[in-house]
Amino acid sequence: MPVPTHLYTVEDVRAMPDDGNRYEVIAGELFVTPAPNLRHQTVLARLYLLIGNYVDRHHLGLALFAPTDVVLGPTTLVEPDLLFVRAARLGIATAQEFKAAPDLAIEVISPSSSRADRGRKRALYQDEGVTEYWIVDPELEHVEVWRPGAATPELHRETLSWRPEASVEALIIDVPALFARVNPT
Repeated sequence: MPVPTHLYTVEDVRAMPDDGNRYEVIAGELFVTPAPNLRHQTVLARLYLLIGNYVDRHHLGLALFAPTDVVLGPTTLVEPDLLFVRAARLGIATAQEFKAAPDLAIEVISPSSSRADRGRKRALYQDEGVTEYWIVDPELEHVEVWRPGAATPELHRETLSWRPEASVEALIIDVPALFARVNPT
């Protein structure tokens, strides 16, 4: 991988213009993605409703959607589309950001983010010990689940079971329903 000619910091990213783009930095490398499309946002909203309601109902911690900063050092700031932090780990939160990796990070990929989400972010999340990293692909209509140390993902096309606490029933997600077409009228 080529070395960036300019190393960006978290402070550089926070100074970027509020222009509708998402600015992230991983080990000093700047990533800029445009505002997401309707399909991306619909899938994200469906996921947030499922996960957020499940987390609240079982008092498991906190689920949030972007923009929420996760700062993993002076040159690494990412904004997962959706994240979850277990209640026992909420001490990693400040008023502005999370100072350590979430337990679950989710990216709904688009053509402009696919390379970074499947490459640099996946490696970062695995290295930082994110328990589960989901790559949600609206084009292929599946969810990839990555775990630390995994060389390949688990692929889910029908159902996805998520159980962040062994003492609580699993959330079963109907994967095709996530990707049901939106007909804006």
